[in-house]
Amino acid sequence: MSGADFWSDAARPAPTNIEVAGVELRTGSMVRLRPRSGRDAFDMVLAGRTARVETIEQDIGGELMLAVTVNDDPGRDLGEGRFPAHRFFFAPDEVEPLPLDDDMARGAPRILVAGIGNVFLGDDGFGVVVAQALVERRWPPGVTVREFGIRGIDLAYALQNGYDAAILIDAMPRGEAPGTLFVLEPELDDAAPPTVETHGMDPVRVLHLVRGLGGEPPRTLVVGCEPEQFPEDHDPTAIITRLSAPVQTAVAGAVRLVEKLVQDLTAGEWPASPSNESAR
Repeated sequence: MSGADFWSDAARPAPTNIEVAGVELRTGSMVRLRPRSGRDAFDMVLAGRTARVETIEQDIGGELMLAVTVNDDPGRDLGEGRFPAHRFFFAPDEVEPLPLDDDMARGAPRILVAGIGNVFLGDDGFGVVVAQALVERRWPPGVTVREFGIRGIDLAYALQNGYDAAILIDAMPRGEAPGTLFVLEPELDDAAPPTVETHGMDPVRVLHLVRGLGGEPPRTLVVGCEPEQFPEDHDPTAIITRLSAPVQTAVAGAVRLVEKLVQDLTAGEWPASPSNESAR
């Protein structure tokens, strides 16, 4: 094999779904783990457990593996964030597909609701606070609510997990009165290069990073809130763990707004008139 062929094969993306025992598996599918005996100690612990398919991976030799998180793992969210010891790999013949519930079988859309921001920079933590309130609520099958903080790379990977839509929640200055809520649908610039912020989070840059990693982000809405103070306004040595009064007041409204957007999306309706904001 030539060098060009090797790198071409290595860059080839894994399939979004595979068939196992006559059942199509994709991100979000439920399986029972049936590891081949004698591989390692984890097999004894994981055999018979139920798990969720997070991604379908393909090595440079073309072999497919299912990356899964175990349902009753207390650290499952770490597995979803691609942390080792909470994310496990199994060959397709080492899993038993499990039936979906009625809603999922009918093709209920998969939606990621993600709160982002820095909780140590005052109003920049708005998205995280809203996500913390949302995670306590009951959601339809297929809806995942997580707070990502400033972990932009983790969010970029999560957005490649086969979601049909995403709702990102963030503090965004637009010159409105502090606490003003709005909904944007970012428009990505195909010519913009992907960039990585190791200690920050910007929704548009994360969406570009998804493309830079070889994926395509789902259609995305941003629920934004006008901050009273933004990171640029802060003393860089100061730690502010509270939202300003108008932004704190807006949290309840943001929760209701996200709930309404999820209701629309699960019904197959895209919000009629979100403001569009070009991605720069």
